[in-house]
Amino acid sequence: MDINGNDARPTPRRRTRLALTSLAAASGLLLAACSGGTSADGAGSQGSGSGDSATLTVWHYFSDDNQVKLMDEFADKFEAQHDGATVDNVFVPYDQLNSKLVAAAGAKTGPDVVVFNGAEAATLALGGALAPLDDYWADFADADQVSESVVHTIDGTTYAVQGYVNLLGLWYNADILAEIGVEPPTTMTELEDAMAAAKAAGYAGITLSGLPQSQGEWQAYPWITSEGFTYEDPQADALAAGLGRVRSWVENGWLSQEAVTWDQTVPFQQFAAGKTAFAANGNWQMGTAASDADFEYGVVPLPLSGTGGVYLGGEGQGIGAFSKNPDLAWEYLTATYLDAEGQLLPAEIVGSLPSRADAGQDASVTGNALLEPFAQSITRFGANYPAAVIPPASVADVQLTVGQAWSAAIGGQKSPEQAAQDAVAALGPLLD
Repeated sequence: MDINGNDARPTPRRRTRLALTSLAAASGLLLAACSGGTSADGAGSQGSGSGDSATLTVWHYFSDDNQVKLMDEFADKFEAQHDGATVDNVFVPYDQLNSKLVAAAGAKTGPDVVVFNGAEAATLALGGALAPLDDYWADFADADQVSESVVHTIDGTTYAVQGYVNLLGLWYNADILAEIGVEPPTTMTELEDAMAAAKAAGYAGITLSGLPQSQGEWQAYPWITSEGFTYEDPQADALAAGLGRVRSWVENGWLSQEAVTWDQTVPFQQFAAGKTAFAANGNWQMGTAASDADFEYGVVPLPLSGTGGVYLGGEGQGIGAFSKNPDLAWEYLTATYLDAEGQLLPAEIVGSLPSRADAGQDASVTGNALLEPFAQSITRFGANYPAAVIPPASVADVQLTVGQAWSAAIGGQKSPEQAAQDAVAALGPLLD
């Protein structure tokens, strides 16, 4: 879930390029990225060629160094096994990916492979941007190794599968905690007491993303459900309690109000700089922590109540609806994201948890002390992403509604009570 909102800067890599990324392209025009020098509005071929020599285009939204490295490693792995094949990784900013995919599909073009926010499978499938995978999945010999919770089926048709699982935990700066004399928190009271002590010692309390879209909803979910909010029975009082708690962190100086402009990459960079006690962020940040953090750090489960939930998310992988070589695209997926050996690469490079049972038992996963707290969170707080009660056609609107409420409360544009009332009123018809 390391996605690029306001900080749309691609990391230079030999196979990773930016689709539509002159400054003028940031205007949000519905243009489709291209390969081989074709125009960005969908004119010309986007997909792979035919025959032994083929180029597969893979659209993704990663800008973090380690996640870009993973894309390159997957490309290397596939190309080594398929003589003459080339993988062209194409960066598209997170907040533009869905619209560009749907626009490209409307022009009967688009990428061969799509790597996207798994919770938005319904949006892309209903928008005509993903090809059905039923026949491929039925013939996949290792399908029984993959958890059903990461297979995305909409109206009886399978459109995507996740090669790994991501979720949120509470990262902590062990050096700061030692200085202020506190242990890693296990309750909300302990967390807030620790943030107050960190602030008194001259440090920031916590970083997180407050963007007014699906990333915001993803980050909001643990805190609002810990106060009793559910999509099964959305109550404004419970939502306001969750929003109000985090707004109080801003008012106490523990959380920067700039969080409303941060995607999930930026707040972890802030944490890795060493001046913040905590970060509500994901297992996928392990590589960044190892390379950038010049201090002792650790992870514990988010200190939630018994009603709290943590989304089991991660990127979905599918085949573009108008791929010119869908068979080769499927071979790419089974050689990388869905391969037992391939699933160890996200665990090693990024810190993502394998979705295959056999890969999950590898010593490189079970012996990783940083992954253990996330595994505990799966057992204690794991929640389907998106919530099963949300109709597929409403997923994007529900995420946007709650993400906007989250951002408005953190930023002070609305009181937590008003943001909650407005959100619950909008959720009614979406959840009906």
